Amino acid sequence: MSFTHHPVWAMAFRPLYPLAAVYGALSVMLWAFGYQGTATLPAYFWHAHEMIWGYSGAIVVAFLLTASATWTGQPPTRGGALITLVALWLLSRLFAFTPLAAASGLFGVAFFWLAAWFMGISVVRSRNSRNYIAVAALFLFGTTLLLFHIQLSSFNAAALHNGLLAGLVMVAGFIGLVGTRIISFFTSRRLGTEQVANPMWLALSALLLPMATALLMSLNTALLPASLFALAAGIIGLVQTGRWFEPKALAEPLLWILFAGYAATSLGLIVMGTAFWKPAMMSTGVHLVAVGGIGMLTVGMMVRTALGHTGRPLYPAPKLMGTAFVLMLAATAIRTVAAFTATVNPTAYDHSIRLSAALFAVSLMLYAWRYTPWLLRPRVDGKAG
Repeated sequence: MSFTHHPVWAMAFRPLYPLAAVYGALSVMLWAFGYQGTATLPAYFWHAHEMIWGYSGAIVVAFLLTASATWTGQPPTRGGALITLVALWLLSRLFAFTPLAAASGLFGVAFFWLAAWFMGISVVRSRNSRNYIAVAALFLFGTTLLLFHIQLSSFNAAALHNGLLAGLVMVAGFIGLVGTRIISFFTSRRLGTEQVANPMWLALSALLLPMATALLMSLNTALLPASLFALAAGIIGLVQTGRWFEPKALAEPLLWILFAGYAATSLGLIVMGTAFWKPAMMSTGVHLVAVGGIGMLTVGMMVRTALGHTGRPLYPAPKLMGTAFVLMLAATAIRTVAAFTATVNPTAYDHSIRLSAALFAVSLMLYAWRYTPWLLRPRVDGKAG
């Protein structure tokens, strides 16, 4: 078997899920316990950069490139093309630890734009017009990273902050897209209930509103409309969560984690939108999305999609994955509460940050420990993928 034909290069989720899980655990612990970044990408900016475009970005690309093969019926991104993508992601991560932050940005932008190109080929060839918007969003995600690095060269703190928020909101948009397509579907299939139909305008708003928000924030302009778009996206997301919810889902970890993550993302967008008038609320909104939405949705989707694409039964969740979900939920709760204690009790705040980070990291490492051996081997049912 040649290197490029090893099972790990068969589909994008195979190398990127475990790499993202290990890196997400490492980077969040470095931040929580004092890593200060570099002269060109210091402290908070390094932390947000790596969690948004590093950890989250890898999972977004892995999921979309894996799912697009199913959505379009085209061959997946694999072999040399996938190796190139992984190399770009790794180089971006490596240079983020050096004074050459611009190199990290260039490799990162290339990673997202090349992934958008690969997905776009499948979508165009299959005339799968429904997913043109996903390709555009992936390209815009890379563009938010490019605009952030352009601002980094002059180090305008306010513009940089908005640039980070733009990247975060883009991830919330991907959560909106994926959640709209799969949460009710997965719930219906597992519980035997009727799948809730989503009107086209609702399905599109889950991604288009965050895209509009992200573009305006990246350009550091029209911040009031951007905040209103985020607010509207969050309200629609909460309404959707209520429409899809089935009480019996609470007994199934692979379902409740998706509902919890989607609700946290929606609530976070509402709080972020409201922070235009109440700036002190921004940290709460950011971490509802970053820990609650991204943390819970990524670990939930990594567990679920990797089961199906390695030919394993979808239910029940593998041993310890329920524990990983609970740990991520606890990390969300602690980090959200910590946002209110920063000015009241700085010592308690520091301890809360470290505890939340440790729970986040352990959750991801449980995934990596359980799943990496599966992702390095062929499907158990003998099929391709």
